[in-house]
Amino acid sequence: MMKDDDSRSDMENDTSPSAEQQKTEDRWTQGPEVPPNKKRHEEAGYPDDDADTLRERQRLAQIEMMDHWIGGVLAEQRRSRRWKLFFRLLMLSLFAVALGLGIYRFYAPSEATPAAAHLARVDVNGVIAEDAPANAERIIEGLRNAWEADSAKAVVLHINSPGGSPVQSQRVYAEIMRLRESGDKPIVAVIEDIGASGAYYIAAAADDIVASPVSLVGSIGVIYSGFGLQEAIDRVGVERRVLTAGDNKAFLDPFQPFDDEDEEFWQSVLNSTHQQFIDDVKAGRGDRLSDDESLFSGLVWSGEQAQALGLIDQLGSIDDVAREYGDEVEWQNYTPSLDPFDRLTRRFTRTAAQLLGVDTSPSPLRFQSP
Repeated sequence: MMKDDDSRSDMENDTSPSAEQQKTEDRWTQGPEVPPNKKRHEEAGYPDDDADTLRERQRLAQIEMMDHWIGGVLAEQRRSRRWKLFFRLLMLSLFAVALGLGIYRFYAPSEATPAAAHLARVDVNGVIAEDAPANAERIIEGLRNAWEADSAKAVVLHINSPGGSPVQSQRVYAEIMRLRESGDKPIVAVIEDIGASGAYYIAAAADDIVASPVSLVGSIGVIYSGFGLQEAIDRVGVERRVLTAGDNKAFLDPFQPFDDEDEEFWQSVLNSTHQQFIDDVKAGRGDRLSDDESLFSGLVWSGEQAQALGLIDQLGSIDDVAREYGDEVEWQNYTPSLDPFDRLTRRFTRTAAQLLGVDTSPSPLRFQSP
């Protein structure tokens, strides 16, 4: 009996939690466990909603989220359509402007030749190249118009150029020589800051050359420049594939070796072109040139030095030339004008090429001061 009493006493004194108490208590927080769904609903502010109402609320929330997403997509599509429409209108406007300028230039009446005596001016500004404002077509057109003007007392080539394309320079030179031999109207070349290489090639055909004492004159030579990148491409691990018909077709490829035979041949091309330059300068300047051995070495001189070498005839400016023909003489510029759109595209193309380091000339040879 005492044993049963002790057992009963132990059971009465036992304070361990029952199975039911363990179900309602959270052993991690030591508090009553809250059903997950109920906890979320209470936190959402809907403590008294039943399960169907809560599911409906969730469905409406999902629909609202979907509507918001669809609205964002539609807004982005509208924005994209607006930009496309803007660029299309911009391109259409540029095309219309270009077309209008072309029609205007075609139908616009040409400027009448002034009846009063005047000096006819033709500008040679910047690099001489087929795709530049100073190209043979444009310069020759201006020369012919100036030459055919009966009231023009002289044709003045106003030069400020470092040179450029051999072919373009040679074409202008040949036209000046033809005009010079076909009449008695003087052709005067006036050099501003620089008249070097291909620009001097053009000036050499004139009857007289005038330059400032500090103008840069000369640079009678031919230049070719390039890079040898065959070792660089090997280090990068790139395989270059070049197919040619002709053993020497790719001898100027910068990614292939440039051997002695290639160099000798290419030097002969430069020498031949240089000799044509020398012969034409001698034909234009005649006995006025000195016998200095460095005259055709590619050096460039100041105007004062150039006069001593016979490269120019007198020191002065375009104003001094005008005064020789009288104080009342007027100037008429016969340089063909460039329409604004053409000028803009040319300038953009050349600027982009310069920034990228790309040579836009079709010929690797240059009559140009480096």
